[in-house]
Amino acid sequence: MPKNKPNKGLLKRIRLTKSGKVKFTRAFGRHKRSHKSGTLLRSYRRPAFAHSADRRRVSALLHTRISSTDKASSEKTSTD
Repeated sequence: MPKNKPNKGLLKRIRLTKSGKVKFTRAFGRHKRSHKSGTLLRSYRRPAFAHSADRRRVSALLHTRISSTDKASSEKTSTD
C-alpha cells in the first residue's frame, strides 16, 4: 500500500514548535535591502507564526496532525 509523502518544499521552509505552532521566516527580507527601512528589516527578524487556516493547510500538506491550540503550554501553578 502506498504511503503519504510530506511536501518536501514545505518541510524546508517551516518549523513546528513544541506547542504545535507553525513557525516560518517572512518573505522579502533576504536581499535588495538597501531601499527598505530599518524598522521593516527588524520586523523581518521576528518569528512569524501561521494562522489557524494556514495550520490546517500545512497539516494536509505534511500528512500530520498539528494541534490548533493557541494557548501557551507553560501554565504556571502556584505551590503555596
